[in-house]
Amino acid sequence: MIPTLAAGDEVLVDTRAYIGRSPDPGEIVVARRPDCENVVMVKRVTGRLVDGSLVLHGDNPVASTDSHDFGPVAPEYLVGKVTSRFA
Repeated sequence: MIPTLAAGDEVLVDTRAYIGRSPDPGEIVVARRPDCENVVMVKRVTGRLVDGSLVLHGDNPVASTDSHDFGPVAPEYLVGKVTSRFA
């Protein structure tokens, strides 16, 4: 699968999308990295753990830094849901 987003793409983010609900697997989200909170990333949700943490992966597994590297992401690190892409 090729990456959904390319360098330079701009995205529209709904910061209220996850008030009262968790993201579903397959949704693309913006989140802060748990090991470096000043870094914001765009990843796809690939799983949800029983404690509410999210497993996030990039669409380009060879070049992506994701939950393989830093583990599950707690819900408080979510910024919002990507709703649109501008190329």
